[in-house]
Amino acid sequence: MVSEIVLHEKEFAPETVIYPWFAVRVRSNHERVAAAHLRERGYEEFSPSWKTERRWSDRTKEMDQFFFPGYVFCRLNPLDRLPVLTAPGVVDLVSFGKIPAPVPELEIENVRRMVQSGLFVMPWPFLELGHRVLIERGPLAGVEGILDEVKGKCRLVVSVQLLQRSVSAEVDRDWIRPLPVGRSDKNAATIIARRP
Repeated sequence: MVSEIVLHEKEFAPETVIYPWFAVRVRSNHERVAAAHLRERGYEEFSPSWKTERRWSDRTKEMDQFFFPGYVFCRLNPLDRLPVLTAPGVVDLVSFGKIPAPVPELEIENVRRMVQSGLFVMPWPFLELGHRVLIERGPLAGVEGILDEVKGKCRLVVSVQLLQRSVSAEVDRDWIRPLPVGRSDKNAATIIARRP
């Protein structure tokens, strides 16, 4: 009987609650600082970046650029956000009115999978129109996004709706399966890339 009560209490312990993701707005060029402080305070943070070369007249340097400049994603309890808001570099949470707006788990997971895929991933203009597809094979298997075509090559575009920002990765046509046109597609007749 005692072990059942202890087990029951452990199931509802605050450490086991998985909070939603929120977009934390940070000061210009403070993504790395804010992410480090959030991590030190015990929060799960996500601030994806990619490597780019920056050229000066006398040298070339490889630098990290953030996919979502000015933002760091963080899992947090929206009712206890003061420790996040007091972290160095943090300005505020992206909110509607005074209510913080959560970022869907699937959008964060899709961006995470793209960044970790080993494919060349880059920022992309936010897209709303286009045909939603599912990647069935390759390093992005299971990721959903919008199909686009650039210079004859297919690109999968994954968006974070709340921030109206996107990232894209080149994918093989054979990996793609179109998803049924749903209510999320504003114009069913518009298909950005056509299959042969």
